[in-house]
Parts: sequence; C-alpha cells; structure tokens
Amino acid sequence: MSVAAEGSTNETLILDGSAKSKEIQEEIKVEVEKLKEEEGVVPGLSILFVGDNPASASYVRHQQRICEKVGFNSNVVNLPEDISEEELLAELDKLNNDDSVNGILIQLPLPDQIDDDKVIRAINPDKDIDAFHPYNIGELVIDGDAYVPCTPYGVIELFDRYDIDVKGKDVTVVGHSNIVGKPMALLLLNRNATVSVCHIDTKDTASYTKESDIVIVAAGVPNLITADMVKEGAIVIDIGINEVDGKIVGDVDFENVKEKASAITPVPGGAGPMTIAKLLQGTLESCKRMLNE
Repeated sequence: MSVAAEGSTNETLILDGSAKSKEIQEEIKVEVEKLKEEEGVVPGLSILFVGDNPASASYVRHQQRICEKVGFNSNVVNLPEDISEEELLAELDKLNNDDSVNGILIQLPLPDQIDDDKVIRAINPDKDIDAFHPYNIGELVIDGDAYVPCTPYGVIELFDRYDIDVKGKDVTVVGHSNIVGKPMALLLLNRNATVSVCHIDTKDTASYTKESDIVIVAAGVPNLITADMVKEGAIVIDIGINEVDGKIVGDVDFENVKEKASAITPVPGGAGPMTIAKLLQGTLESCKRMLNE
C-alpha cells in the first residue's frame, strides 16, 4: 500500500521494517539455494569482533542467526580487547585474501589502542559490505556502482517497498555521522530529493523539520523530535536506538508524532531490521560478483 493511498483514510501508516526485512530474507534464501545448486557456492560473511561488550556480542549473535537462516556461511573472528593494531590488521588481511569470505563486517567501535580509520582503510573495498571504506563512499558521492552503508540503504529499500518516492520532496536529515547521516543525505540527493542536514550545532533544527515532507532522524537522543517539530502528513523515519528505563526507544516521540505523520517507523522494528537485510543483500551480491570475475 502506498502512503498516498493510506493518507486518504487519515490513518498513519506504520512502516514495518521487520516484515519487509523478512520478505527480503526469504528472497535471499531462494537465491542462495539456487547458487548452491547451480554453482556449488555459498555466500560467506565474516564478522570481526574485538572484546566482549554484551550489547555488541548480542547483536553479533543475532546477525549470525539471520545468516544461518538464509543459508549463508557465517564466521565470527572474536579477538581480545587488548589486541594490538598490528595483530588486528593481520587478522583482517587473512579475511581480505580468503576467497570463501564475500563480506567483512567490523564491529565498531574498536578499543582505544586501535585506529578505526586505519582499519577501515585496510578492508578490501570489494568485501566492505558496510561501505565504510573511502572508495565506496566516493562511489556513493558520484552515484556509482559500489556498496552503500547498510542503515541508510535500508531506509531507501523501505521507501521502495512502500512506494514512497522522494523525488522533489523536501527532506531533513537530523544527524551527520559518517555511518548514517551523511550517506543518507547522499542517497536522497541521488534520487533528486531536496535535502537539509541538521546536527548538534544547527541553530534551529525545528525550523527545518517543520517544513519537511520527510524527516529522517539518527542523532542518538531519545525523543529529540516532538510533534510540534513536524508538519501534518509528514513521513518520519526514526533510526535512533536508545535505552531508557530498560526499554529501547528511538529519537522520535513516537506516540505523539504518529498522530500527525502520514507514515512513521517504530523503534524497534522499523529501520533496524532493514539494516540487516541490506547487509545480507550486499554479501549475496559480493558472492555473485566474485563468481563472475
């Protein structure tokens, strides 16, 4: 159902990322079975995880379960918290040169003794499914053919699956991180949206969001976007993940904002599951490319 159709009944469309992610996983599972049958190949994803942070460990285990569900080979390289940068780069080099590994995911942040940027630049760009490498970011700037950061790309996929066209729309992105905000803005520009980017030093964020057809938030601040900051009929995408009183909440005051929005993502269950879906798609596409080389 399109947002326009839903809006005609004055009901708010909940953009169900969990449901759409499951659809994508089923599509991927079919393709993986076909690859295995016809080529004798199974896509492989390796996750490089340093330390034992409980939240990160839980996320990594979840990723592994999803990989197994769609038929991927998945491997976690779990390294000690006190590992040296040289040792970490050596482990990464092994993955770069392992033909059975189609995608590499580095769980960030890394410990203080490790230079994150140096590690990111050492990833083989052809296996960099999270698209952190400068090569992939550069290709995104020129709308080239390369990997795209999974979280913003997941938002674009969600738009596509709900027939939301951003062309010509006024969009405000709140948050300008290298992982989400900046690539989100680029993806929208590549689809001919008119994009404003707000951040911690923006003088009056509300003056932008109140005029926007679409508001996308990834700031890491609970309930940052309130109902008075969005216009009637706006589409609101909440990428924030915060823990408040033992509950996971987003950056949007969901209950109040949904009364004004024509469409909105919940947290959890909105943008998050789409991130994993794009991660899987990237690994599958990498496998296909390596077969054709």
